[in-house]
Amino acid sequence: MSRDLSPRDADDPRPDISSLENRSAALDSRYADRARADAPPPRPDRFGRPPQENHREIPFTPGRTLLYDRNRGYQLSETEIRTLAELGKFRVISTHDLTGHLYAAKQHDADRDLHRLIAQGLVRKGTFDGPELTPRELLTLTRRGHRLLRASRVLSDDQAIYHGFVKPREANHDADLYLLYQKEAARIEKEGGRDLRVVLDYELKRKINRDIARFGTTARKEIAERHGLRVVHNKIPVPDMRIEYETREGEMSRVNLELVTEHYRGRQVAEKVHAGFSLYTPHGEADRLRRVLDQHELTAEILSL
Repeated sequence: MSRDLSPRDADDPRPDISSLENRSAALDSRYADRARADAPPPRPDRFGRPPQENHREIPFTPGRTLLYDRNRGYQLSETEIRTLAELGKFRVISTHDLTGHLYAAKQHDADRDLHRLIAQGLVRKGTFDGPELTPRELLTLTRRGHRLLRASRVLSDDQAIYHGFVKPREANHDADLYLLYQKEAARIEKEGGRDLRVVLDYELKRKINRDIARFGTTARKEIAERHGLRVVHNKIPVPDMRIEYETREGEMSRVNLELVTEHYRGRQVAEKVHAGFSLYTPHGEADRLRRVLDQHELTAEILSL
């Protein structure tokens, strides 16, 4: 979905950063530890989590592991914990895609784990209208599942964790981001990339809004640059998802990804191209998107899910 930031163009009343130089210096101070924050995490373990000191190592035993949230314990298998972690990172995933990627298409294993997680109130399942109004089963963490994932510290503290079907109209689009991630991650890893971290638009928008509240709309150019983005037509386009990773040469890199659907207008597509995003489109919509780009005299690589 197109969910860009379009700050108000009113004059900023904050006098302490009235010039470009002062704003830049203030932002530099705010991000003095930027290099450390952007440093790639160590190689993830078998759960996709970086072995950092800000989460505890789960002492796995054969069979199941006991995780606690407050005074309640949950006996969970390794794959059940991985399912909670994936849902927490992506918010919404289709049952079909989760089964295909996390369970290697082993339907029986996926059904068994999901039945247990739903019965324990950790995962919620919902049915939404998919392509051509066909029913589509989607999964998300419940509030209880979110608390357990946070309390157990399976994921590192710097990984945002989400839960719930917040906007049902966007649920299908958000679920497709998991498939988009799998496609792009395979490309990155084929080129030697490693230590991948997913950042959804929610996290980026929260950080940008925080900086706009502090420095004002007149600092949007510097704010965009600090977050690896650009200003386009006086707005800061925010990608659906970003993947941060370490290259084969050991350098930190990122790619901003946008899932362009039939609901995007030509102007919106053009903004995404000017923002430098990599464009993905649902299967069968690539030709339509190419025609839109031709109408705006734009060239961009189009990848299909």
